[in-house]
Amino acid sequence: MGMRIWKNRIWMTKSRLSGLELHALESLDTKLKRLRRGADWFIYASVILGVALLAQLYALMVPSWLFYSILAGWLLYLLVAIGVATGRDKAYPPALVLSIVTLVVSLPQPEHSSLADAGPTLASLTFTAGSLLQVGVIILVTSFLILKRRQSRLKAIPVRR
Repeated sequence: MGMRIWKNRIWMTKSRLSGLELHALESLDTKLKRLRRGADWFIYASVILGVALLAQLYALMVPSWLFYSILAGWLLYLLVAIGVATGRDKAYPPALVLSIVTLVVSLPQPEHSSLADAGPTLASLTFTAGSLLQVGVIILVTSFLILKRRQSRLKAIPVRR
């Protein structure tokens, strides 16, 4: 039947929209798909890098409370990634929260600063890549959520001439 939108106080299918309105919606749909795909891949990459981090922490024999707290965070991130992979839009806000929490917890640690100062080691590369991935998740998920909200408003607000 086609996508239905609200126009002139009635529901209309996409085929009955003017060319300019249709182009705006399709352009927004394209941007939304690209942002979603980018956010998805950054979330998946964060989960994969989390496995590498857990392996490194296990090998370093960090305190058990630290290892298990990071494992718990990784499991939450894994649940979010599963939600994203199954197409659940409600998985994106928790991804945003987890990325922010990850950066807030990890960046101020003096041990992490010393890793960066020590030069390119596996640990410093993991920390740097993880931090950049979290920043990417924050930017892409925030952009996706804002654009999705804008799209839903365009589809739901009556068009006035």
